[in-house]
Amino acid sequence: MLRPRAIWTGLLTLFLVPETVAAHEIGGAQFESPIPLQYLLVGAAVTVGVTALWLGWSGRPPADRWTPSLGTISTQTFGAVRTTGVLIFSVGVVNALLAGFFGPEAAAENFAAAFVWGLWIKGIGLVAIVAGSPWSALSPWNNLHRALSWLEGEQLSWTQYPTRFGVWPAVAGFVLVVGIAENLLGLSQRPKLTVGLVALYAALMLLGAVGTGASWFERADFLSVLYRTFGRVAPVAVERVDAGVQVSVRPPWRGCTRPVDRPGMVSFIVAVVYTVSFDGFTSTPGFQTLLFSARNSLGTGTATTLLLYLLGLLIFLAVFFITATLSDAFGGESKGPAQAFAPTVIPIAAAYEFAHYYPFVAGTASRTIEMVGSLLGIPMDVSVLGWLSIPAFWASQLALIVGGHVIAVVAAHGVALDRYRTKSAARRGHLPLVVLMIGYTVLSLWIVSRPVVSG
Repeated sequence: MLRPRAIWTGLLTLFLVPETVAAHEIGGAQFESPIPLQYLLVGAAVTVGVTALWLGWSGRPPADRWTPSLGTISTQTFGAVRTTGVLIFSVGVVNALLAGFFGPEAAAENFAAAFVWGLWIKGIGLVAIVAGSPWSALSPWNNLHRALSWLEGEQLSWTQYPTRFGVWPAVAGFVLVVGIAENLLGLSQRPKLTVGLVALYAALMLLGAVGTGASWFERADFLSVLYRTFGRVAPVAVERVDAGVQVSVRPPWRGCTRPVDRPGMVSFIVAVVYTVSFDGFTSTPGFQTLLFSARNSLGTGTATTLLLYLLGLLIFLAVFFITATLSDAFGGESKGPAQAFAPTVIPIAAAYEFAHYYPFVAGTASRTIEMVGSLLGIPMDVSVLGWLSIPAFWASQLALIVGGHVIAVVAAHGVALDRYRTKSAARRGHLPLVVLMIGYTVLSLWIVSRPVVSG
């Protein structure tokens, strides 16, 4: 584990001087941080930088070899749990479709909005970050395709999935559904449009699978690619062994040192990092000022938000590719730097995703339990995060974001050691990534420090 005294010194700088900086709201209350913003940002940057400096001189962290087992689950027990989970999720999907088309218009009262955006898209993402992706078992269109193939006696497909397509369909799906439909168009507040989008997406997934086979789900379904990407950073590993299913703990950077090899995967990872940050930024007064200034200057009206989102995505992609290229220039290599280093930013995406959305998922779970209770005639007043104080919530966001960047630095250092010929070359090659990660640490904490503007 990382135990150098210098890292703890950097962390302690986050808690030295009392002053105030606004944090995001939770539970309707506003918390004033005891740390002035400049100390918060400097302390986080120092923590990330000191981690990189220590790694550069000490080599790989000893925790790379650390994989303690938590036990083994029998195949029968694991199968029963899996089947139960699939049945519950499938019932939820069907009920969400019915509620979306026939239920109340208000999102707060409609099961569809709560289930699709909170428990499904975001909730399963948080599960994947902790214990790996369960999507291959839960995917309704994948299961339907399996059932149809079983009835036919062979897999339904007309041809093979073109290798050159890579995961580009998933990139397009993520940008359109999460980046635009959810974050920009606000479909999460419109139940009928939400289930209409689900139905359309399901039809596209099934048509693609019938055309190119089950590999379509693995490469073209953005949910499959997203959850599998988050699963790389999961500290809990679930693997099949002869005795059943083994559950173990692993360093969260270990799965982020393998390069990506499918076309479009680098862009997908960067799009995930960017989109969750953009979503947080849109809730701040700074974005509102930027938005109205751009509207007045460009005369683009309501399309301005979309233009800002796409422009920001292009900038993030360009910055990452330039940084990866500089790493190879400093380290003495010249082939595939973006593919090698892209997985190292997954911990950043996962940490910000968890920090940004776990209150939303918990609140959605509370409302869903209350809705189910109401349908059963059992009045409930549930608050999953009712025990969490505002200072504790603020501290959790800080810890998640800084921790994610530290893990990313460790992963990037591991890639540099494997990629470059000497230890000094690895230090040089790691440097541009460290600068990028420090910059993004500061940006992420600045975003979560901003007061929230009601939508």
